[in-house]
Amino acid sequence: KKFINFFPVFSLMAIEAWYMDDSDADQREAHRKSPNEPCDIQTLTKLGVLSWELDADNHETDPVLAEIRKERNYSYLDIISVSKATLPNYEEKIRSFYHEHLHTDEEIRYLLDGSGYFDVRDSQDRWIRIAMKKGDMIVLPAGIYHRFTLDSNNYTKAMRLFVGEPVWTPHNRPMDDHPVRKNYVQQFYVEA
Repeated sequence: KKFINFFPVFSLMAIEAWYMDDSDADQREAHRKSPNEPCDIQTLTKLGVLSWELDADNHETDPVLAEIRKERNYSYLDIISVSKATLPNYEEKIRSFYHEHLHTDEEIRYLLDGSGYFDVRDSQDRWIRIAMKKGDMIVLPAGIYHRFTLDSNNYTKAMRLFVGEPVWTPHNRPMDDHPVRKNYVQQFYVEA
């Protein structure tokens, strides 16, 4: 399979991503293959993943964030802290975030503090791990299989953005017959 090009509204940052190993070790570990197999930004872009590096310390007045929100119609936002001290039912929530799923809308996260990992599936069903740190903003397209976990720091504070009223419902895999998944595959994958 090959991919259809997707051009973002703004420049992408050089985030770090790699293909994951098959280890059953703690999900918060890096899970790099040996030797490491990096994943470049062009591959992520072809999967529909967008990312920016923004000024987290000035997120309330950042004109770049304001322009992204305007261009992409992100009208809703809230801020969530994920740690043992701040999230009720922490262990249960962390496990639920790590179940492979998709959403019927984009998933947008902007890390204001802390760090973590988003994992996404490529067209050959391999996991790609995307390292997120303070200032990183990511958009996962509707229909992409993904999951989230904290890293070993066990803390992140994130802005969640949404077009209109938020719908947080995860649709756990398998969902290949879901119309949103079919649309994702049609938009980003084409037969060679």
